[in-house]
Amino acid sequence: MLLEVRGLTTRFRTARGELTAVDDVSFCVAAGQTLAIVGESGSGKSVTALSLMQLIPDPPGRITAGEIVFEGQDLLRLDEARMQGIRGDRIAMIFQEPMSSLNPALTVGLQVAEPINVHRKTPWTKALEMATALLERVRIPDAASRLHTYPHQYSGGMRQRTMIAMALACEPRLIIADEPTTALDVTVQAQILDLLKELTRETGAALILITHDLGVVARYADVVAVMYGGRIVEQASAAALYAWPRHPYTRGLLASIPRLDGDAGQRLVPITGQPPDLARLPPGCAFAPRCDRADALCQSTRPALREVAPQHLSAC
Repeated sequence: MLLEVRGLTTRFRTARGELTAVDDVSFCVAAGQTLAIVGESGSGKSVTALSLMQLIPDPPGRITAGEIVFEGQDLLRLDEARMQGIRGDRIAMIFQEPMSSLNPALTVGLQVAEPINVHRKTPWTKALEMATALLERVRIPDAASRLHTYPHQYSGGMRQRTMIAMALACEPRLIIADEPTTALDVTVQAQILDLLKELTRETGAALILITHDLGVVARYADVVAVMYGGRIVEQASAAALYAWPRHPYTRGLLASIPRLDGDAGQRLVPITGQPPDLARLPPGCAFAPRCDRADALCQSTRPALREVAPQHLSAC
């Protein structure tokens, strides 16, 4: 197994007390596999990704428990210098908003070449040649001339392609993509996701895809983990999750998606209520206040994530 996350817990100190953003999260990712982590905003998806990269700002945040075992070593036991050697090399991350992730004062070529120069000790001249090839690989037209342009001269889709090129620069074993198609139009979204899937298939890299779009999950993911209130509430193969969702929250998410094969007059069914306050999580199931099937036990006892079918886990 390439990555094994066991009991990961991340907390933040706030004026209202300690907030648990990631609560006892466990999952595995095999080489070449795509894991999608889905859920509403505030469910803990992005904090999970930042925890894997050890990019949680301290203060106010800190990882308080768990293990992140990557290629046989626990990343939480590494010092910052050794983690820097892995970050951007063996594990790469594509952030949600490329315009705030790219340096506006540096050319695109320098930013794509930098990981190659830093991690591979490749001279800048050669690194820039490799950066040109990477830009061509992510289908940026006229890559050689665009090497010397700046991020603001690129469209949103081209900036996201540049982020993918940077992530692929050192041929990582694991790529984490945090909402990689946010704010892009649907045509460009499909192009970016097709490109990511194609490139990971070519390189054999594993992909963790963080999204709130279950339509994306159906097309691109092998395994899906559904998060709610900082916890994983259901985990299964994408096929099993869509065919037989077991958790009421997963069913609610699927019921709220427009379907092309349904009745034209069919109304979407929203999930009532609001996501939980992570600083004031209830003692029982975090979804109980919004669940029409909740009983007294749900209100008082936190359900364990257990196997309800082969390789299908649910916390209900």
